[in-house]
Amino acid sequence: MGVSAPCTVRVAEDPADRAACFAVRKEVFVVEQGVAEDIEYDAYDAVAVHVLAVREDGLPLGTGRLLHGEAAVAKTGGDPSVGSLGRLAVSRQARGLGVGAALVRALEDAARARGLTAVDLHAQTHALGFYERLGYAAYGPEFPDAGIPHRAMRRAL
Repeated sequence: MGVSAPCTVRVAEDPADRAACFAVRKEVFVVEQGVAEDIEYDAYDAVAVHVLAVREDGLPLGTGRLLHGEAAVAKTGGDPSVGSLGRLAVSRQARGLGVGAALVRALEDAARARGLTAVDLHAQTHALGFYERLGYAAYGPEFPDAGIPHRAMRRAL
C-alpha cells in the first residue's frame, strides 16, 4: 500500500481544522464503532498534535493525533523519547485509498520534528496488519479499550 493518498495531510492548527478532526472521529468511533462520546474526547486533545487529511475539494477524510512529552509518558511506559499515536480514523468512503498510511507518516514526521525516537500506539486488533505493513511491531497482551480488543505496538523512527 502506497502513501500517495488522494488527499492532502496537514497539521490541524486552526479551529476549523480541529473541528473537522473531531467530526471524523465522531463519525468513525462514536457512530460506527459505538464508542461513548464522553470517552472519545479527552484532556489530551488540548495538548496533542492533530493531523487532518482532506480531499481536493476540502472534504475531511481522516485524522490522527500525536501525544508527546508528559502527555505521552503514561501511554509509552514512562519513556519521554517515545510519542503516542492515537485516534487514527479514516472515513468509510476513504478507506483503502492510502489515507491512513499518509496520516501515520505525517504523525511520525511530527514526532521526529519533536526529537522523538519511537512511536507507540494501541491498535484495534483488526488493524494489526495495517500497522505491521507500516513497520510497527506488536508487544504485550491483548487488552480491551472502549470495549474493543487492542494490542500495543511500537516503531522506531
